[in-house]
Amino acid sequence: MQTLLQAAALVPASIPSPDWSGFDIPLPWGTLRIHAYALCILAGIVAGLWLTSVRWARRGAPEGSVWDIVVCAIPFGIIGGRLYHVVSSPDAYFGPGFDGTGDLSLIPQIQRGGLGIWGAVVLGVVGAWIGCRRSGVKLSAFLDAAAPGLLLAQAIGRWGNYFNQELFGGPTTLPWALQIDADNPNFPAGTPADTLFHPTFLYESLWNLAGVVLLLALDRKFNFRRSRLFWLYAMYYTLGRVWIEAMRIDDAEQIELFGITTRLNVWTSIFVFLAALAAFILLGRKKRTGRDTVYLPGREPEKSDGPKAAAAAGDEVRDPDTVVSDSESRDNLPDNQNGSRRASVPTEEAAAAPAGPTPGPDATAAGKSGSTATGTAPEAGATK
Repeated sequence: MQTLLQAAALVPASIPSPDWSGFDIPLPWGTLRIHAYALCILAGIVAGLWLTSVRWARRGAPEGSVWDIVVCAIPFGIIGGRLYHVVSSPDAYFGPGFDGTGDLSLIPQIQRGGLGIWGAVVLGVVGAWIGCRRSGVKLSAFLDAAAPGLLLAQAIGRWGNYFNQELFGGPTTLPWALQIDADNPNFPAGTPADTLFHPTFLYESLWNLAGVVLLLALDRKFNFRRSRLFWLYAMYYTLGRVWIEAMRIDDAEQIELFGITTRLNVWTSIFVFLAALAAFILLGRKKRTGRDTVYLPGREPEKSDGPKAAAAAGDEVRDPDTVVSDSESRDNLPDNQNGSRRASVPTEEAAAAPAGPTPGPDATAAGKSGSTATGTAPEAGATK
């Protein structure tokens, strides 16, 4: 017991601020700075893409189509995420009240942080639609396959905010409180240097990881189609984003609606949740028609012709060279008694020959003595 108490005393009562935020690569003309924020985003993309590709292949998608789609979706998503961040937090770029005192050169500097998930999803879907059209697959099918992967990518990418020491919540004394360097530009002015804050990046990362497990379990049970799993993802994410966003104290655009003034991202989360809920219900009431397929109409792969296809269609495949008439097969069978050629089935010539006179006593005697008879064998009468 004492050992456990000593070990617990060694555990820090807060999450320390990061000592590392990236590294430099020397180049002939200078250095290339690799930011930890960018590495977290990249790691999230790789993990999300892996999960999406596995699920996409299981749905019978054409091989390699996932790359044709993401090569359009990812750049569109990054651009959309950056644009949404600039619009939702414009002071640094355009100045307070758009007075022109901001720095427009900061807009393309994504390594400093600032990607809005809503813009990333909207423009990312546009890019995915372009890729799906080129690959001949349905966008709705791809969105269902990608929904858990999106949450996984967001869960990992959120750790970039930790390395940038940004987007944290209000002060707290909880054991998992987050330390922020007092000299960091994001440290709230006028706050004591030893103040600890809510690690909202950690809250959202854990929320998203739980969502990945939940979406996979629900999809396995209900087999969602027609983008219903994607809308379920939107509902789950926005449900968590509302309370996590409300905890943050960083600068953001404030919007007043219905007499309530709060952050733009809070209102956006509420409206997206309601829209996703409506889409999920409406799609669920729509009956499924036809066979579920990932392909667009008219873009299905052609079925190959061959014996298997003919057999599937109910046609019997036979080799005409191996067809033997029934009479020939019987004629070649050996006689059960003497192994000679059977005469139980008369040939056409024998059947056509006129009936001879009734055998006399001599012929009968000859038959009893074992001489060869040219007439019908006794078995023939039994087969009439």
